[in-house]
Amino acid sequence: MNNSDNMLEAIAFAGETLAPFFLEDPETGNAKASFDALAALDASEAAHEWPFADEKEARSALSLMVDALKNGRDGNLTWEYRRLFIGPAALPAPPWGSVYTDRECVIFGDATIKLRVWMSEHGIARTNDEKTPEDHIGLMLALMAHLARTQPVCLDDYLQNHFLTWAPHYLAELEKAAEHPFYQGLAQLTRATIEGVQEARALAVVLPRFYR
Repeated sequence: MNNSDNMLEAIAFAGETLAPFFLEDPETGNAKASFDALAALDASEAAHEWPFADEKEARSALSLMVDALKNGRDGNLTWEYRRLFIGPAALPAPPWGSVYTDRECVIFGDATIKLRVWMSEHGIARTNDEKTPEDHIGLMLALMAHLARTQPVCLDDYLQNHFLTWAPHYLAELEKAAEHPFYQGLAQLTRATIEGVQEARALAVVLPRFYR
């Protein structure tokens, strides 16, 4: 592998590793293997190997996540996931890009439509049901990984114009909203990682106006 291939592999690894924790309910979802693998980690060793993020930041975030899981995946973790990502109450930090960049703060807003058009133009099929907006943080992490593996020529355009425009802002909001250390750590680790990807790929990102 050359350096470019190594970077793409690291981006794919990061996206594939982080996405399930945003997409899957800890109790009823399909990410049991991901939660089990994380719980078995040594946070310091994992931080040393984690790509793109500063090792100290990665260690702090991973320690929060690993310790939370080692203390038991109880109802508090599941309740917090549903409070942050499902509802039925209003979500304190909604996981969709258009909520932050659309003047009306709605899902399926302008950012969603632009991403949908971009995906269609590049022959990228939806991997979820039609009711879930494409600009969900978990889906966009998974798409980052998919592009790194299969369509790397499209990756920087996607990151620069669709993902990095809003995701760090959202992750800062998620960290503030989270009341469980697992999701605090997840927000920290994900933000540090994608900002590290931006730096590694020397991407200049024009930030939109945020409405929340």
